Amino acid sequence: MSTLTFEVWTTDASGKPKAQVKLTDANPYGVLVSGYVASGKPASVPVPYGKLKPGVTYTFHTNAFDGSLYETNWSPWANFRIEPYVTFPAPQASSSIDPVAQKVIEVTRTDPGPALSTLRKDGTTLEAGQKRTCGMADAQGHKLCIEISPKSNKVKRSLAAAPYVELVGWCYDKPSGKDYMTRTEACLKTIGSGTLIFTDTDPEKPALGTATFNIEQRIKTYPKKGDSGSDFAEFDQQIMLVPTHIDPVLKGVHMKWNVGSTCKSCVTSNIRWADDQNNPAGGDAYWPIEMDDRYGGRWGTIQTTWSGTGKEIIDLGWSITANVDAGGNPATANFGTSGDVRVRELAPRCDDILTGVAPGCVLPFFKPTYTVDTNLYPAAGAYYWLMQEKMPDHAGSVKWDSLLHYLGPDTTVTNPNTGKPWTSKNSRDKVCPDSWTAHPSDASLGALGCDEYAMASTHESGGFPGGVNQVGNGNECAQLYADKLGDGSANFGLLADTRVAKNGPTGKERCGRAAVPRVQNEEAFKKLQPSVWRLLDDDGFFVSNPGFEHCANANTVCTWRKVG
Repeated sequence: MSTLTFEVWTTDASGKPKAQVKLTDANPYGVLVSGYVASGKPASVPVPYGKLKPGVTYTFHTNAFDGSLYETNWSPWANFRIEPYVTFPAPQASSSIDPVAQKVIEVTRTDPGPALSTLRKDGTTLEAGQKRTCGMADAQGHKLCIEISPKSNKVKRSLAAAPYVELVGWCYDKPSGKDYMTRTEACLKTIGSGTLIFTDTDPEKPALGTATFNIEQRIKTYPKKGDSGSDFAEFDQQIMLVPTHIDPVLKGVHMKWNVGSTCKSCVTSNIRWADDQNNPAGGDAYWPIEMDDRYGGRWGTIQTTWSGTGKEIIDLGWSITANVDAGGNPATANFGTSGDVRVRELAPRCDDILTGVAPGCVLPFFKPTYTVDTNLYPAAGAYYWLMQEKMPDHAGSVKWDSLLHYLGPDTTVTNPNTGKPWTSKNSRDKVCPDSWTAHPSDASLGALGCDEYAMASTHESGGFPGGVNQVGNGNECAQLYADKLGDGSANFGLLADTRVAKNGPTGKERCGRAAVPRVQNEEAFKKLQPSVWRLLDDDGFFVSNPGFEHCANANTVCTWRKVG
């Protein structure tokens, strides 16, 4: 059995010993001595906080003592460094990052109707099963048919601004052939072109005349009552019909937009038709014959107000019915629905559940991204990014396509002690109890707070009962702390807190617990207001930490970058 004496020195530029570091005042030599260990077994000593600085290269050597004799020679020198997982500066004075700003995404419709092709998950296309639909022949034997064909996705407008009548301003200039959405709006541009075919019943004869139209649709929801100008929760829908050619033989073309809904608590307005300048255009979309074949668009807009209680997901369906003044019976083309019931990508959801905010509607298929302002809150952002990289489920990571799920007021999970709905405070108390104490850190960080990841307001929190990351207590989480680096810079780092797990996090922990500046802990997620996106229980969202997402992984030290 022997003890081991540890002596630590700083190093020069070449890595050679430079000056001894006094590790303790308990002896005049400033060295630390281990307890007795068996021959061949490792010996270690805890170093008091503050004696060794993160980000600095040191060297050490040892000397054994068997109770009567010391080794005549010290061991060879061995260099070491306390390396942070992530480095970052003090908070910036200002930032242009908008935590709740969203990007428009492309969306694939799951039920575009029989007249439109469908994109399979493997990227191949399932061709339309019904390209042409026809009305019954009239007494003169004339028949009207309608065909829908996809529009090229290379078509893009280049107007300076969308028409005044446009319901979704950003939609007008988007390329055709794709569909787009946000949490509150949808822009449908895969419907393509419609062709009216006025024909004789004899299939051998050529068509008597045709008309072609570009067709698009819009959906706009209003996150809270009053946003639309009405006194109810509301969502609006719009169709755009633009003729590209009408044969004079048709004499005139009428288009009727058919909108279906499963809503149980809704009132739907009549369709308001307008031209490109938003002037009223009658009870339906109608185009008399223009000899120069130049026709304006017709925009149909319908408003739906919701006055229900709780929440309701509203399935929608669309078609158009056309007829021409020259004869034939009307023909109808089906544009499909708001989505397969397992997906419902275009189905609005209205609710009055959120407290402190008026009822409203959103498109919950869209999963928003909350962007942590890593300019103002770099320590918090560093911690969240590291946990997203290290946690087995990568909770909240855009890179890993792993959602967090909001713990809403409508949760069905209850606190067994009170019988009331489980709250974020209940989860937080599991991971960050009052008994938690912060790891010592440099005074320049200010007061420290216990920050948990995933956040207590999500189902992925270590404190959420029955969740994928549930733990018995916060000691089972990865333990971390922020501290100032000792390399002479003004930077800080995120380091392993070894008070619970002596060797630091393993990368298998399902949650994190870190000592970070309290103001960053409290402010980093302050703008995650449920009312912004009408987040209800189990709604998915991502968390982005832009100042660190340039780093490929957490295998090497990630250095903060300023955004904007």
